[in-house]
Amino acid sequence: MTTPPPALLVAGHGTRDEAGAEAFRSFVRELGRRHPELPVAGGFIELSPPPLGDAVAELVGQGVRRFAAVPLMLVSAGHAKGDIPAALAREKERHPGISYTYGRPLGPHPSLLAVLERRLDEALGAGAASPEERAGVTVLLVGRGSTDPDANAEVHKAARLLWEGRGYAGVETAFVSLAAPDVPAGLDRCAKLGARRIVVLPYFLFTGILPDRVRRQTEDWAAAHPEVEVLSADVIGPEPELLDLVMERYREAVAGDLRMNCDSCVYRIALPGFEDKVGLPQQPHFHPDDDGHDGHGHDGHGHHHHGGHTHSHAH
Repeated sequence: MTTPPPALLVAGHGTRDEAGAEAFRSFVRELGRRHPELPVAGGFIELSPPPLGDAVAELVGQGVRRFAAVPLMLVSAGHAKGDIPAALAREKERHPGISYTYGRPLGPHPSLLAVLERRLDEALGAGAASPEERAGVTVLLVGRGSTDPDANAEVHKAARLLWEGRGYAGVETAFVSLAAPDVPAGLDRCAKLGARRIVVLPYFLFTGILPDRVRRQTEDWAAAHPEVEVLSADVIGPEPELLDLVMERYREAVAGDLRMNCDSCVYRIALPGFEDKVGLPQQPHFHPDDDGHDGHGHDGHGHHHHGGHTHSHAH
């Protein structure tokens, strides 16, 4: 008898924005339709139904005992490093006999950079791909923002990779919460560098509270700076490249080929200003900026209570 392949468990961040939550759920359903050979389910760490535990229970109810979990997240911040592994460990206690492997976040994969490039072309309209047009365009890539410097650095890496070889005047970086520069400061920087045509590109998978905030802040800044043309691009969305990349991360997890970068992880390395985070026990937490919920899991300084970072999910 052939051993069935591990089920695919997709772990999402969560949002109080119903359209964003439904985009995730729809994406998981599409994965299931594309891969009928696999049991597929998905759930959220916080804010949105279904919770990750319900997704695990759904699969266990179908007889699943082996999982490969993939975080549907662009960067490896607290949720991917701590919350999801902690949640999976909890589910293993709830369902004796299950086993799981844990994949890595999506990262600045070339296929996602191609989607970002497409979103820029859509925002710019006709002639966007010509070298002359691109040479006059500065891009502001806006990430979620984190108290984890490694996560913020990954957004900068994505910006640099997007700039390389595509002919834009420059690709700057900003964040919508928890990290500087914020969107207005990022736009100020672009203008001070001489930009006269800026495209604000949200580094987000789906619509939600924070991408909406990026667009509003962009519009407000543009209204106050009529001398600069400012355009807003769309989020990545449920593109075929994203569906394929999740399956690539699933296959990596099943094969044990994870290659997570821990060289600049605050839970392993004493980075300046973050030395107190090395070795602390990992605990699930809540993100304070999604839509103003009360931020449990943070201390009074906005620091996440992470730690004990064994990286058992990746090493």
